[in-house]
Amino acid sequence: MSPATANATTGVATDAMLPAAACRTDVELSIKALLAAVAADGAGITSARPAIEEKKALLQEWLARAKEVRARGGYYPYVGSGRGRGALVELMDGSVKWDMINGIGVHMFGHCDPGVMRASLHAALSDVVMEGNLQFNADGIALAQLLCDEASRASRLKHCFVTNSGCMANEAALKICQQKTGAAPRVLAFRDCFMGRSVAMSQIGDEPAYRQGLALNMLVDYIPFYHPEIGERSIATSVALLKELIRRWPKQHSCFVFELVQGEGGFKTAPRAFFAELMTVCREAGIPVWIDEVQTFGRTTTMFAYEAMDLGEFVDVATLGKMSQACACMYTEAMNPKAGLLSGTFSASVSALQAGWSVLQRMRDGGYYGPEGRIAKLYDAFRTRADALVKQHPEFFPPYKTDGGIESRNWVGGVGGMMRLTPFGGDKERVSRLLQHLFEDGVIAFLCGHGPCHLRFLPPIGVMEPQQFDEVFAILKRSLARTH
Repeated sequence: MSPATANATTGVATDAMLPAAACRTDVELSIKALLAAVAADGAGITSARPAIEEKKALLQEWLARAKEVRARGGYYPYVGSGRGRGALVELMDGSVKWDMINGIGVHMFGHCDPGVMRASLHAALSDVVMEGNLQFNADGIALAQLLCDEASRASRLKHCFVTNSGCMANEAALKICQQKTGAAPRVLAFRDCFMGRSVAMSQIGDEPAYRQGLALNMLVDYIPFYHPEIGERSIATSVALLKELIRRWPKQHSCFVFELVQGEGGFKTAPRAFFAELMTVCREAGIPVWIDEVQTFGRTTTMFAYEAMDLGEFVDVATLGKMSQACACMYTEAMNPKAGLLSGTFSASVSALQAGWSVLQRMRDGGYYGPEGRIAKLYDAFRTRADALVKQHPEFFPPYKTDGGIESRNWVGGVGGMMRLTPFGGDKERVSRLLQHLFEDGVIAFLCGHGPCHLRFLPPIGVMEPQQFDEVFAILKRSLARTH
């Protein structure tokens, strides 16, 4: 049995991940009984519902404790009960909400998914909780092998460094690129990008609030992202600026980090030509191309967004995370770093590694990808309802100004499992108020974009069905009216 071959009975990656053969039958019977009990317990969770009066105090108690230990409250009055069903989650106060953000894209199969729970239960029988770069079991190897197999189908990516967060995967990518370019000090990135919240990533990310009070020592040159309102002129402008920066700082750029769909920046998309022309300039100048797929990974019509856009030939380094549970930095043979550059006490927990493997093989083999796959159909369902809502209620959707000051009527956007809607002219205060109303009414979403501000959905595309958007949009319509 190869390391990346699934066990048909258990759904875990390898026999080496399973308990010893002597107790395997008893373990399987116990896991089946536990999963059946969880399913029965959650059977009544079928739609959004308000809080239960006698449980409201319990939620407030936990919120107060959270505020005390964290020094501030959360964005939402959210403390989960540990119960849920697919796209629905229950809170401590007994309320149930449609979870359309999923930990900002982590819980691809929603709440209480039997496949994820099965993998986690098996992981609990391992000899350790965490695996690292000095000592590891078969789990991390199997996950990395699956990623390498998928990545290499449409690129030169060959190797995989598994780590415990998207930010740390990005740190690894930056180190690889700097080492390969002889410690070139500058980084190229898109305006409005988001990279994570380490000291280095906070400086590369284009949001001043995220680096307030930090000592600034990163040299970053920003390129405008694609503007659909001006099309070809947008491509020419960005390419011209890239060439000028390379002329001004020859051999000083360690990499250009590309978000193929901007996440925090507003779920912005661009045609292949935009990226291909920029990447071609980078290749000619010897600047490594780093694709940041921490949010896009698994959410487009292919597992890797660069494959959907036929950009694999340009990729030197790629980072991924969120839906994979464990995160990773991948790189080509030519970018393979010297010994000692990449390591870490923790790669990930055994449960994250096994759950991640379960999620990835189900996404790969379950009909999710392709133009007629589940992800494409789910986005079509969102788009159909969103377009109808805009047409039915133009009072909620005035034209808005893009970050370039251009008037736009592209109220509905995104791609695949990354979905956005732009009400109230993209005014951040009103969109934030809408999010609070949505939460109260039974839908958890989030915002994105630095101006204009958008409503962001990252639904659990592993389990959500298109028709479930009917209730989500019925609630959204009520919340929009409240906010308006």
